[in-house]
Amino acid sequence: MNPPVEFVWPVRVYYEDTDAGGVVYHASYLRFLERSRTEWLRSLGFEQDRLAVEEGVLFAVRRLEIDYLVPARFNERLAVTASIARLGRASLEFDQRIRRRDDGTELCRARVSVVCVGSGDFRPRAIPQAIRRELDDVP
Repeated sequence: MNPPVEFVWPVRVYYEDTDAGGVVYHASYLRFLERSRTEWLRSLGFEQDRLAVEEGVLFAVRRLEIDYLVPARFNERLAVTASIARLGRASLEFDQRIRRRDDGTELCRARVSVVCVGSGDFRPRAIPQAIRRELDDVP
C-alpha cells in the first residue's frame, strides 16, 4: 500500500472553533492540520498510541509555517490536505492546505516539520521501518 499523493480529511467548523464573530480562531486551524496528519497515518495502518508502546516512538511538530489566506466561518465544510514534501531519516515535512469543500477556495496553507522521537527520552529516532516501507514512493 502506498500513500496517496494528497491525503484529504473532511472537517466541519463547529461553534467551538470560532471567535465571537463566527470566524475560525487561528489556533483552530492547527487542530484541523493535526487531525489530517493523524488520519493520514491511520490510513496507512498506524495508530499513534500503538507506535508509542510497540515501537517506542512519537511524532512531534518541530516547526510550522502557516499562511492564513481567507477566513473560514462557522458551519462551513472544509477539506484538510496533507502531502509529504520531504522524507528524512527521522523527520517528515508536510505541505498542508485547508480548502472550503463547497467551492474549493484555499483558506490556509502550511508547511509542517514533524520529527520522530523516542517516547521515553524525546530524542530523535529513525522513522520505523514499517512506516518507511509505506512511504517508498515519496521523493
